[in-house]
Amino acid sequence: MTKQTNKPGLWHLFQQAVKGNVQYDFTQGSIGVAAFLLAVPMVLEMAMESIFAVVDIFFVSSLGHEAVAVVGLTEAVLTLIYAIAIGLSMGVTALVARRIGEKQPEKATLLAGQALWLGLLVALLVALSGAFFAADILRLMGADSAVVAMGENYTTIMLCSAITILYLFIINAIFRGAGDASIAMRSLWLANGINILLDPILIFGLGPAPEMGVTGAAVATCIGRGVGVIYQLWHLFNAGSRIHIGWQHLRLKTAVLIDLIKVSTGGILQFLIATASWVVLVRIVSDFGSAAVAGYTIAIRVVMFTILPAWGLSNAVATLVGQNLGAGLPERAERSVWTIAKFNLIFMLTVAVVFIVFASPIIALFTQDPAVLASGVSCLRMVAYGYGFFSIGMILVQAFNGAGDTMTPTRINFFCYWLTQIPLAWVLATQWHFQAEGVYMAILVAESMIAIVGFVIFRTGKWKEVMV
Repeated sequence: MTKQTNKPGLWHLFQQAVKGNVQYDFTQGSIGVAAFLLAVPMVLEMAMESIFAVVDIFFVSSLGHEAVAVVGLTEAVLTLIYAIAIGLSMGVTALVARRIGEKQPEKATLLAGQALWLGLLVALLVALSGAFFAADILRLMGADSAVVAMGENYTTIMLCSAITILYLFIINAIFRGAGDASIAMRSLWLANGINILLDPILIFGLGPAPEMGVTGAAVATCIGRGVGVIYQLWHLFNAGSRIHIGWQHLRLKTAVLIDLIKVSTGGILQFLIATASWVVLVRIVSDFGSAAVAGYTIAIRVVMFTILPAWGLSNAVATLVGQNLGAGLPERAERSVWTIAKFNLIFMLTVAVVFIVFASPIIALFTQDPAVLASGVSCLRMVAYGYGFFSIGMILVQAFNGAGDTMTPTRINFFCYWLTQIPLAWVLATQWHFQAEGVYMAILVAESMIAIVGFVIFRTGKWKEVMV
């Protein structure tokens, strides 16, 4: 193990974090150094993901608001897949991190092998739904006939390639739990870099490529993510990484699989509750026309540009909490949470000011349609007002998840999303006639509540006692 110094230079730490070739013990030494080494690659990883989200909608928006609506409605459905993938990844990160903290790498590797089987099973079920029901899914989401005709192929491809979504999340969760965040970062950079390169080529038919329109965006995404997964698997099955899977780790182990499912169930429910709520919100917005959906879609993609790097910081919290609890250091785990929360708050409040002041020119980068622009500006500003709460809420949620307490965020989400956000959005939008802006108000209220409720529960300290 490389010697850990007390005061390494910032540039040296940055290089170490990006290269990821140093075996650092995150249960010892400076919390600030440990947080930096984990957070840098995780933030860079999510930064590339956020750039992808914005670039993708930038190219598609030139095809008209129907094309943007296709992406928006399909993404709303895909959030359910993301919920499962993220939920599984929460369980994987928590268990792998705990085993690493306990100095049991073989058990961590066995967990990783079982996680691959679980992801494959879920992906097959999703692919079947996409192959046979893509058009029906779009109609269910409120798409008109023009949107369905334009987007059926896009939705089919995106759902049938769900294996790439699931494996990107699950395998990166394995690396993060082991403290090897740099590989996770590079796999996302590779996947999204290829997607960004192929987007204009396949959408507009540049060079010898056929002009595929919005379908080209789906093909580009599928290829990019597929290459990213291949890169992950190459590292996962080759010696040199902290987790090295051999064929013996792929033999089904019922007891290990059950443990993984138990911990992941809370994570899956947690994010299914949250993302199902977002699906309902899109459905409510769709009642006010495809222009409203397009404005909402653009604004949320811009929000993701900053939310995803902030999630990178929160992912670092999950690893630090898991490994330190595994090492029997609960107070160090708590200090890690507040150290990273402080940095996240500063980052998010800075971005909030930018979004509130410059909302109109930011949305105008993607559309000149007056109706789409008005909807997008309203959404971006309303969400930005709650960024201070968002920054704390996401850190606390990941702290619970890193401890293996995935049910607490599930209960919080159920209360704040289903019992508060959905009814409030419907009332504000349809009964009080705020229309789409009423939905944006409900988002602000619900996300702020998550931070407040999460803080109260976190302070009880019961998450430190969870056994996984």
